[in-house]
Amino acid sequence: MKNPLKLDGEEVKILHDFEREEFTSLTNFKQEKRQLEEAARDLLQKDKRINIRISSRDLKTLQKKAAKEGMPYQTLISSTLHKFVTGKLKSVE
Repeated sequence: MKNPLKLDGEEVKILHDFEREEFTSLTNFKQEKRQLEEAARDLLQKDKRINIRISSRDLKTLQKKAAKEGMPYQTLISSTLHKFVTGKLKSVE
């Protein structure tokens, strides 16, 4: 089957599952949504501040990479640290 929408592998699987009617409606959608929103807020809340020293060269490189991604460099640093501590950062060797 062609992929005219340019979907990735996970999106194609979701589409196939949807087409096979494997999804069911939640009986308590509003309550479930509220709980998930609260969990996301708690997870994403940034409540601690740190100060670090890094080289000017590394900072400039981070700022360029962040600009290329369309985000503030602090967000890029925070995201990278989060991926590291959750084991989602892949090592390139």
